[in-house]
Amino acid sequence: MRTDAPPLLPIFRSANQADVLAMLFLHPESDYTLADLARKLGVRPSTLHRDIHRLIEADLIRARPVGRSQLLHANTANRLSGPLTQLLVMTVGPQVVIADEFAPLDGADAVVIYGSWAARYHGEPGPPPNDVDVLVLGRPARGDVYDAADRAQQRIGFPVNPVIRPGERWVDPADPLIQQVKTSPLVVAFGEIPIDRG
Repeated sequence: MRTDAPPLLPIFRSANQADVLAMLFLHPESDYTLADLARKLGVRPSTLHRDIHRLIEADLIRARPVGRSQLLHANTANRLSGPLTQLLVMTVGPQVVIADEFAPLDGADAVVIYGSWAARYHGEPGPPPNDVDVLVLGRPARGDVYDAADRAQQRIGFPVNPVIRPGERWVDPADPLIQQVKTSPLVVAFGEIPIDRG
């Protein structure tokens, strides 16, 4: 399946390629198989195969054979590694960073990115986002949520604005913020949003 260039950073061949690079360069200490990356990105492995091959040829990522699989990781020795990581963090990286920082929170069932960043990620025209709006569904400690937002903000270089709602509010038609989020582009950073049966 072919995808268009990512609207937040159209210098990449496809959104999948940008997402693969973000996953690898924002976790340079980790190794992933092609199947791991496909699962995390929600695409078929065959969809990523060509992009992975091109990135290996460009020496941006490295592959290490282990049995019948290859373990893939960012080539941090490449002189482009630093600038590329900065570009990824500021554009497609917030989804990865938000998941990293908010997923460990006790009581957080799902985290959803909405607002201008999510709109640009989905290709809606407009100015570059200046912040990331985050909806935390569940009952985590408020202080822990703000600490996670501060850590994410330090990593991506612009404000992270968290809002907390109990998970059951996702299906509450009386909550104006939830209704706004549900009718706008959104990106689920981690977890699963409740099914709206209404």
